[in-house]
Amino acid sequence: MVVGVVVSHMMREVIFRFGILQKNLNKQILQFFVLTFCLALIASFIAVEVLIWKELLRPDDKLLLERKGVSFIINKLLLILSNAFSYFILFFIWSLIYFMYHYVTKSRKQQLDTLRLETMIKELELKTIKGHINPHFIFNSLNSIRALVDENPQRARAAVTELSNILRSSLLMEKVETVSLAKELDIVKDYLALENMRFEDRLKIEYEIDEDTLDQSVPPMMLQTLVENAIKHGISKQINGGVVKVISDFKGDYHELAVQNTGSLNGYINGEEGFGLSSTTNRLNLLFGDKARFEIKQINGTMVEARVLLPVNTF
Repeated sequence: MVVGVVVSHMMREVIFRFGILQKNLNKQILQFFVLTFCLALIASFIAVEVLIWKELLRPDDKLLLERKGVSFIINKLLLILSNAFSYFILFFIWSLIYFMYHYVTKSRKQQLDTLRLETMIKELELKTIKGHINPHFIFNSLNSIRALVDENPQRARAAVTELSNILRSSLLMEKVETVSLAKELDIVKDYLALENMRFEDRLKIEYEIDEDTLDQSVPPMMLQTLVENAIKHGISKQINGGVVKVISDFKGDYHELAVQNTGSLNGYINGEEGFGLSSTTNRLNLLFGDKARFEIKQINGTMVEARVLLPVNTF
């Protein structure tokens, strides 16, 4: 027992000193096997020497070692090898348990590290996506407000409030993953009110909202991004302007959000997807994986629809 404890401790020290646990699986198995065999020989040699010194050998072993000279050395080696087999079995079982424990522990640690890394990457990607505010929209809004200061002070004050609400919401995006659709719609309405100052009669706004969907959770500023994209790539390209229609409804197990606008898909088809649409796709992938869907399509000759399907009761 003493020999087994001492030698197994030696084995542990060798494993740590040579970093066997840090090597690839094939090398670990080979080196564990060689190490177990070598230490079994050492343990057997020590045990045989102790037994000879204490005269505790079995009768058959004593007869085997009575011969002198070369025969004595050969018989002693045979005795060591025979005992080494027993020690090898014991150390092999010990090594197997030790190896499996560290292998499972290492695998779990690697999985946790991988999950932490993936979480960090997703958080960084989300922060990058969330941090995007179209500076042109801010400049255009400020110019429109400046034009209204003398002409319509009351509307100018309301516009400042609307712009403030949008900027405040964009800052809150860093702190939350989702918001209620009702809050998101408030931002969209503020945004469209500001854009209405710029486009005036060229922009018509329609809402088709199922009130039961107002409590549903949506990624913050996502609907606003789709509306902004409809204004930028749709209405602003039309000489006579057009319509922006916001739709929210339930479709089976999904919450459907759609933004329709006057225009065509030429830019999107040619690969000019832009930050708005790509950020929407990326956010949905990061937050929902394959449970959410996003598509943009031409629904007739003059209207484009960007549609998002979110799983109901995900949050």
